[in-house]
Amino acid sequence: MRIAIIAESFLPAVNGVTNSVLRVLEHTQRCGHEAMVIAPGARDGEEEIRSYCGASIYRVPTVMVPLINSLPIGIPLGLRELLQAFRPDVVHLASPYALAARGAFVARNLGLPCVAVFQTDIAGFSHRYHLRCLERTSWAWTRAFHNAATLTLTLAPSRSAAAALNVHGIERVKPWGRGVDLELFHPDRRDEKLARNWGADNRIVVGYVGRLAAEKGVHRLVDLACDNNIQLVIVGDGPERKNLEKQLPCAIFTGGLTGLDLARAYASFDVFVHPGEFETFCQTIQEAKASGIPVISVAEGGPRDLIDNRSGVLLPLIHDSLVGLSQSVYEVFENREDLSKTARQSVEDKSWARVCDQLFRYYQEAMITLDNRG
Repeated sequence: MRIAIIAESFLPAVNGVTNSVLRVLEHTQRCGHEAMVIAPGARDGEEEIRSYCGASIYRVPTVMVPLINSLPIGIPLGLRELLQAFRPDVVHLASPYALAARGAFVARNLGLPCVAVFQTDIAGFSHRYHLRCLERTSWAWTRAFHNAATLTLTLAPSRSAAAALNVHGIERVKPWGRGVDLELFHPDRRDEKLARNWGADNRIVVGYVGRLAAEKGVHRLVDLACDNNIQLVIVGDGPERKNLEKQLPCAIFTGGLTGLDLARAYASFDVFVHPGEFETFCQTIQEAKASGIPVISVAEGGPRDLIDNRSGVLLPLIHDSLVGLSQSVYEVFENREDLSKTARQSVEDKSWARVCDQLFRYYQEAMITLDNRG
């Protein structure tokens, strides 16, 4: 099978879209298939990789979106020529909105089946940045390219995402979650020295992992940062870092971490917290659970599918505040041994190999569906 992946984000940018594409490419190579990637170019001064797991990476020019400098957008130039040259059996649209959305129409004109992976809540971002007109047009645009004639399947990462897509008229929606690296993210990665450096001997270490951007809601953790019995650790980087360092002066900011450093950080937390309401899935919750760390999250979006009372707590978001956050940290910490075991158990069937096998079955379904339409 020849798979063309058109992605709204790719290395060196590190985020949920990039991570999913990397895992798909790894599985593609393991299974003996061929792939190519079309993605936005890197920012000035950043290195662009030209291949990954045998797949060639083709870059398009990039522009920045006003007010949202954490979301560079690829300009869809040369898509038709690249797809015609590669001759894919299926086109995978990774979090389509600009570059990949244009790919849907190009694929339609070329008679190619598509599988679109809904991953980024652009309408939610528009709401967060007070762009109400853009919020309305975002759904209209999303509906237009997701319902393109040969766009045979749209994959939703959670029940809430599927419901939103259905409400706004997107057709042919199927469920597809995300996998997690069960070897990398493991309770045995706990680093007692690191935990002690964070104050674990006399404080509850509460961690957040993710991009530091306004839509992530990290400012809502201010109550934890002011609690003398809690040490807040922020792992990640982004445009809001300077503001957050001022708002959360007692928090520890590690910057971005990857690989074993990230795995050790997760496993060295006592509690993991996720405060943002615009996640269509929330991969960091799965990574925390795989690390045996109980989770507290806002009861919005994808996290509602990932957390139950055996692995953590969901909290309501009222007036930009997570109600009962500090009290929940203490309660989760008291029950952390039981919660840690069930957190890990809840993701043990979520390996990337299993999840990607399901994706490849969707590829086959898309190809068959298009053939049946004649």
